[in-house]
Amino acid sequence: MKTADLTTRVRDRLVGAADDLADVRLEERVRALVREEAPLLGTEAHDAAVAAVIADVAGLGALEPLLVDPDVSEVMVNGPGAVWVERAGRLSRTDIVLDTPTIEHLVEKVVAPLGLRVDRASPLVDARLPDGSRVNAVVPPLSVDGPCLTIRRFGARAVPLDAFCPPGVCNLLAWAVTSRLNVLVSGGTGAGKTTLLNALAAFIPGEERVVTVEDAVELRLPGAHVVRLEARPANAEGAGEVRLRDLVRNALRMRPDRIVVGEVRGPEALDMLQAMNTGHEGSLSTCHANSPADALRRLETMVLMGDVALPLAAVRDQVRAALDLVVQVARRPGGRRRIVAVDEVVVGDGSAQTRPLAGVAGLHELPERRPRDPSAPPPDGAWLVP
Repeated sequence: MKTADLTTRVRDRLVGAADDLADVRLEERVRALVREEAPLLGTEAHDAAVAAVIADVAGLGALEPLLVDPDVSEVMVNGPGAVWVERAGRLSRTDIVLDTPTIEHLVEKVVAPLGLRVDRASPLVDARLPDGSRVNAVVPPLSVDGPCLTIRRFGARAVPLDAFCPPGVCNLLAWAVTSRLNVLVSGGTGAGKTTLLNALAAFIPGEERVVTVEDAVELRLPGAHVVRLEARPANAEGAGEVRLRDLVRNALRMRPDRIVVGEVRGPEALDMLQAMNTGHEGSLSTCHANSPADALRRLETMVLMGDVALPLAAVRDQVRAALDLVVQVARRPGGRRRIVAVDEVVVGDGSAQTRPLAGVAGLHELPERRPRDPSAPPPDGAWLVP
């Protein structure tokens, strides 16, 4: 008997006996059904069949082995055919082959528990798995070759700050966080912005109350006083949406010492800047940008996208007053993520501009816009971004 046929038969029997499983562990019941269906299976084949059934019932079927592999950072299903993955920044083709009905079933398993839907009338959906992995699905007619599924894994292992930069830069950034400077991390898609944000947030003193706001929960801060908020998309009826902007505003009422916004993509940029300007020093966030200077321009654009009619000059004043440092991260050949620039925000030509920090001397030239922790002196020794 083929493994696929055995898995299907056991799964059907398991579903049919669902009423009798209230007090029985799933794995024990599956093992018993596999023994009944295929009593001549060897030990290894029996264990493989049990794992396949459990993955199909409680997980994402054929994709489950990829989702438990700590080296896999992204899983890509490009319609019917082979599944691709990213490991250590490199794409590779797997031996797993899926057909269209299987992919549609996997998409439905992801979005249905969240009250979402994906069909021809609503062919795009963003969701997340229980472990925080982000999921994007596109189905026909937008996806010409069949349903596509992309899963960006939540990092199974925490990445320390020294994996991004040399010791001198680590000392600088650790000082910046403990001294309550407002820091913006910028970079391209997949450059490691959220991973770097996690590493930076590890230097926030444990006694401080931190409120995190994210589109999909990915941050795992080690502090003992962390409150995590997550935006919610509209349900299948188009109701119930809670935007990032709503959560940033609500975070201000929760007595935070710091606010960490996972990523700003739209009008919530204004609320983030206002939070940084109203007593919440030491806040952190990320945005998509090709350079620190581009990051400031993108923030200005995102603020202007909102429903608040502010003149550009006022927006630039907000940016200039709110931010202290912009840290640029990029993916290098071979998949390594590295910090490639650390710029301070300065005043120039009536707008906020960035100036590369070439050494510790530049650190002392930062304008004194807010009180800093005297117990965290500037780092010693020269530091240069390679």
